[in-house]
Amino acid sequence: MNKGLEVFSDSSERLNYNFPDFPLYVRKGTLHQFLRFAAECHWHPDLEFISVLEGFMEYFIDGQIVRINSGSGIFVNSKRLHYGFSADQTDCSYIVVAVHPSLLGENTYPGKAYLKEKFGPLAEDYLILDSTVSWQVEILRSMSELFDEVNQNSPNMLRLLSEAVSICASVGDHIKKNSSQHPDDQSWMIFWKMVDFIHHNYDNKISLKNISEVGSVSKSQCCKLFNKYVGQPPNIYLNAYRILKSCEMLQETNRSICEIALACGFQTASYFSYVFRITKGENPQEYRRRVKNESKHETELSGMDR
Repeated sequence: MNKGLEVFSDSSERLNYNFPDFPLYVRKGTLHQFLRFAAECHWHPDLEFISVLEGFMEYFIDGQIVRINSGSGIFVNSKRLHYGFSADQTDCSYIVVAVHPSLLGENTYPGKAYLKEKFGPLAEDYLILDSTVSWQVEILRSMSELFDEVNQNSPNMLRLLSEAVSICASVGDHIKKNSSQHPDDQSWMIFWKMVDFIHHNYDNKISLKNISEVGSVSKSQCCKLFNKYVGQPPNIYLNAYRILKSCEMLQETNRSICEIALACGFQTASYFSYVFRITKGENPQEYRRRVKNESKHETELSGMDR
């Protein structure tokens, strides 16, 4: 299948991994933490696993929507556009595990070949993890064990690596080539060209005209494609992506709110704060303070004897 992600380079979301220099992301989360119970639409090279603990969620992957019930989960392949949400705004708790390809030997020749075959653009976009299938149950169980190990006083890094590699290998044993074309493949590629343009130019002033010209479509057709594939118009998607990148800067740098606003393509700090509050339910200063306090609290808990 001719996937649009083949044109992407380095404009993916950067995950806030649990440990420095060890690209493994393991967290618990809830949908109510997101505005309108919908996470931001994003992509990354990491292989992502979701295990639903309570409730259920709908999950968008490259133009498709599936439902994940309590006790089940989903594997999302590398470099697929995705997000979880609840259409009726009911809550859902889950564990998410993301494994970067560097932990799977992407810098070696055999590792690179394996990753291309199993987790490249021609492989299946996702697999539902069913609580009635034995090998999938093992993955769901391993995700819970990964979360427990990450939160130990002194996590066993070798065990974390072993579990992370194991769940990816299990998927690799069962994932297949994608035998079908994406519905309306030409429109899908046009959409991806416009998304790629946003991801690489979010820090500049971008108009609807700019976005539509990249796809060589009219402004109205541009809006139709964004609504079709991500359920929101391009200007909303653009602002959501800018806010996503601003969150990274608020967490990882000491840059001022004004500097971050300009770096993310907002013309003024006041407008940035306005959009941020609408999107996240708090202003940038409150977000930065809360995230730092939560990080400090997690560090203190990890230092306590269990």
